[in-house]
Amino acid sequence: MILAPGATIGILGGGQLGRMLAIAAAQLGYRTHIYAPEASGPATEVSAEWTRAGYDDEAALTRFAGSVGVVTYEFENVPAEALLLLERLVPVRPGRRPLEISRFRPSEKALIRDLGGRTAPFRAVETLEELRAAVAEIGTPAILKTSSLGYDGKGQVRLGNDADLAAAWNEIGGVHATLEGFVSFETEFSVILCRGEDGSVVHWDTPENRHKQGILDLSTVPAPALVLEQAPEAVALATRAAEALDHIGVLTCEFFATADGPVFNEMAPRVHNSGHWTIEGAVTSQFENHIRAICGLPLGSTARTGQWVEMRNLIGEDANGWAEVLADPAAHLHLYGKHVRPGRKMGHVTRVSPLP
Repeated sequence: MILAPGATIGILGGGQLGRMLAIAAAQLGYRTHIYAPEASGPATEVSAEWTRAGYDDEAALTRFAGSVGVVTYEFENVPAEALLLLERLVPVRPGRRPLEISRFRPSEKALIRDLGGRTAPFRAVETLEELRAAVAEIGTPAILKTSSLGYDGKGQVRLGNDADLAAAWNEIGGVHATLEGFVSFETEFSVILCRGEDGSVVHWDTPENRHKQGILDLSTVPAPALVLEQAPEAVALATRAAEALDHIGVLTCEFFATADGPVFNEMAPRVHNSGHWTIEGAVTSQFENHIRAICGLPLGSTARTGQWVEMRNLIGEDANGWAEVLADPAAHLHLYGKHVRPGRKMGHVTRVSPLP
């Protein structure tokens, strides 16, 4: 299926990823229609249409499907029932399976393990008694994470050797969780690839990612030597995952660089924060290639445009320093139009060192 420019693309979710997808779509001549339960969001300012309705509103979803040529999503927490309804009415890319696998930690880790990848030792737990048994098997230190819905360090508790398991269980709300054994690593990196409708796959340079308080702070390319050594294996694994899921669009897999090789952490079936550098730092950004893929168009070059590129997130009050950022002629500032709140991703700034 080829969806020609001039058509309308539906996006589930109205956050900053939807905003940047809508901008990329407009550049290629497409209109975008956002569907989200919120009254407003970063994507409202740049989209042609906005439907405010719940993901359980079948009538609104049906009207939405009738107004677009293809549907994509900017976050994982769309109910499967909503995608099932939409899939009957309009192409949804990526499909329901990548979303269902990636948003449930035991499933995504099992997929990667079955594809020959390394993961931390893990056990799914549904009760405090199962948590105690998992800790006895895996040991501590470890991390207890909700099996779904957690992001940016939310929904997880670190367990030390003398951890109060009952308190940890209560802290995550006593919901289905995954216990992960501790991984000793040198640094973190991500593989960002895009798979087209024809099965072709492109990937960008593999960025090193540094976090603060569980939130991405800085992504840089080229990454250090250890990451560059382990990137081919990680890219091959991520490609196998995309093929196994019949994924169309951008897929992101995050890894730990360890002494034993890359260890898979988690995946996102969408454009990703660690790929924001590609807007100025690559010939074709992750956002443009995602639009190209879901519309059945040829994928663009992912070559880097500079000797090095760095992307730094602006968190909370950082966004108030916009004037200082703009005083740097080498800085590319992106603000998402959000109200400032501690710990909230407000924007990002990218710097590209020119090629010689």
